[in-house]
Amino acid sequence: MAAGDLLHEGRQMPHRYASMPAWPAGLPPLVEEAPLAGGWVADTRRGRLADGRDVVVKRSPYPADAEADGLRALAAAGVPVPEVIGLADCLLVLEYVSGEPDWSGVGRAVARMHRTTGPAFGWSRNNHAGRFVQENGWLDHWGTFYAERRVRAHVRDPSVPEAIRRRLSRACDGPLPELLPATPTPSLTHGDLSAGNVVDGRWLVDPEVSYADRELDLAFMQMTGSLPPEFWAAYERKWPFDAGYELRRPALQLHHLLLQLRHFDPDTYRPRIEAVLDNYGW
Repeated sequence: MAAGDLLHEGRQMPHRYASMPAWPAGLPPLVEEAPLAGGWVADTRRGRLADGRDVVVKRSPYPADAEADGLRALAAAGVPVPEVIGLADCLLVLEYVSGEPDWSGVGRAVARMHRTTGPAFGWSRNNHAGRFVQENGWLDHWGTFYAERRVRAHVRDPSVPEAIRRRLSRACDGPLPELLPATPTPSLTHGDLSAGNVVDGRWLVDPEVSYADRELDLAFMQMTGSLPPEFWAAYERKWPFDAGYELRRPALQLHHLLLQLRHFDPDTYRPRIEAVLDNYGW
């Protein structure tokens, strides 16, 4: 889930991960720290190392290496991200970044990221979507991957109402994978891309990476409505939307609607999920 403007200073409630003792071996000690706004899963703070470097220190309830892996993958694809300075267990130390917005540059970078392709749909490891494990086992068929790894994976949660669980299960058994193209390009995707995860309109943070149809990223970005017009104009100049995307978009938003239902209030998100299912007659 989007963690908000993690690298902007502000108040934050005390967090049960704030006192974790782990610190990356060989990294100078932290001599100053102050809470940063945002971040409801992890405790995120701005700090200064003994050698004078400004950093962001993120303490999470799960191992930090999966997030570091995602940031490095984005960097290798030419996406502007903070440098990973160190990690230890559930603690991640990142370069502190700030600057003027460059939303057109971000749009071009995201299109470039989506042009980075993988061998199949998935990732080399599971990672996290908010508080929950994101299942990334490899599959060759996109519709099957989306139905099994991004929709059916949620319906086992008891917070999902039984009536929705039954309808989603029936959709995953056939209509949902049949709606989607079988073998689109397995694009490198951020997985949780909204304005809240773009620091100062320039640097991407908090990835939940996998190789997926890029339309999954696009559907969530449009669901949030948080990215400005100059982002979209720059992206579409590099890679216009494919024919039929508008028809597929509501189905591709089910993943994040289910994540929000599980994280927050089922009564708020149940009607939105039902509206998607009603739209397709599922």
